[in-house]
Amino acid sequence: HTRLTGVTGVQTCALPISRFTLSDRDRWIGGVCGGLGEHTPVPSWSWRLLFVLFFIFFGTGLLVYILMWIFVPRNHASD
Repeated sequence: HTRLTGVTGVQTCALPISRFTLSDRDRWIGGVCGGLGEHTPVPSWSWRLLFVLFFIFFGTGLLVYILMWIFVPRNHASD
Protein backbone atom coordinates (compact mmCIF):
# COMPACT_ATOMS: atom_id res chain seq x y z
CA HIS A 1 0.00 0.00 0.00
CA THR A 2 1.18 3.50 -0.74
CA ARG A 3 1.15 6.03 2.06
CA LEU A 4 -0.10 9.49 1.13
CA THR A 5 0.01 12.62 3.22
CA GLY A 6 -3.11 14.73 2.90
CA VAL A 7 -3.60 18.46 3.36
CA THR A 8 -3.96 18.00 7.11
CA GLY A 9 -0.67 16.09 7.33
CA VAL A 10 -2.44 12.85 8.24
CA GLN A 11 -1.20 9.80 6.39
CA THR A 12 -3.77 7.74 4.55
CA CYS A 13 -3.43 4.40 2.84
CA ALA A 14 -4.11 4.40 -0.92
CA LEU A 15 -5.56 1.01 -1.79
CA PRO A 16 -5.57 -0.22 -5.41
CA ILE A 17 -9.38 -0.30 -5.28
CA SER A 18 -9.36 3.50 -4.84
CA ARG A 19 -8.24 3.72 -8.49
CA PHE A 20 -10.97 1.30 -9.61
CA THR A 21 -12.20 1.76 -13.18
CA LEU A 22 -14.38 -0.26 -15.50
CA SER A 23 -12.48 -2.65 -17.73
CA ASP A 24 -12.25 -2.14 -21.48
CA ARG A 25 -10.53 -5.49 -22.04
CA ASP A 26 -12.36 -7.97 -19.78
CA ARG A 27 -16.03 -7.10 -20.15
CA TRP A 28 -19.22 -8.99 -20.86
CA ILE A 29 -21.80 -6.28 -20.21
CA GLY A 30 -20.47 -3.14 -18.57
CA GLY A 31 -16.93 -4.00 -17.51
CA VAL A 32 -17.69 -3.90 -13.77
CA CYS A 33 -16.54 -7.44 -12.95
CA GLY A 34 -13.57 -7.16 -15.30
CA GLY A 35 -12.52 -3.95 -13.56
CA LEU A 36 -12.87 -5.58 -10.15
CA GLY A 37 -10.77 -8.48 -11.43
CA GLU A 38 -8.06 -6.11 -12.65
CA HIS A 39 -7.91 -4.12 -9.40
CA THR A 40 -8.22 -6.93 -6.85
CA PRO A 41 -6.57 -10.34 -6.46
CA VAL A 42 -9.96 -12.00 -7.13
CA PRO A 43 -10.49 -13.08 -10.78
CA SER A 44 -13.32 -11.53 -12.78
CA TRP A 45 -15.23 -14.82 -13.11
CA SER A 46 -15.52 -14.92 -9.30
CA TRP A 47 -16.97 -11.41 -9.25
CA ARG A 48 -19.48 -12.41 -11.93
CA LEU A 49 -20.51 -15.43 -9.89
CA LEU A 50 -20.87 -13.31 -6.74
CA PHE A 51 -23.08 -10.76 -8.51
CA VAL A 52 -25.31 -13.53 -9.89
CA LEU A 53 -25.56 -15.26 -6.49
CA PHE A 54 -26.37 -11.99 -4.73
CA PHE A 55 -29.05 -11.32 -7.33
CA ILE A 56 -30.60 -14.78 -6.96
CA PHE A 57 -30.49 -15.00 -3.15
CA PHE A 58 -30.81 -11.40 -2.02
CA GLY A 59 -32.03 -9.48 -5.06
CA THR A 60 -29.27 -6.88 -4.72
CA GLY A 61 -26.61 -8.05 -7.19
CA LEU A 62 -28.22 -6.46 -10.24
CA LEU A 63 -28.84 -3.14 -8.48
CA VAL A 64 -25.25 -2.91 -7.22
CA TYR A 65 -23.93 -3.86 -10.66
CA ILE A 66 -26.01 -1.18 -12.40
CA LEU A 67 -25.00 1.49 -9.87
CA MET A 68 -21.33 0.61 -10.32
CA TRP A 69 -21.77 0.65 -14.10
CA ILE A 70 -23.20 4.18 -13.88
CA PHE A 71 -20.87 5.74 -11.28
CA VAL A 72 -17.48 4.04 -11.74
CA PRO A 73 -15.33 5.78 -14.38
CA ARG A 74 -14.24 3.96 -17.53
CA ASN A 75 -10.56 3.13 -18.00
CA HIS A 76 -9.35 5.42 -20.80
CA ALA A 77 -5.75 4.18 -20.79
CA SER A 78 -4.60 2.87 -24.14
CA ASP A 79 -2.64 -0.39 -23.87
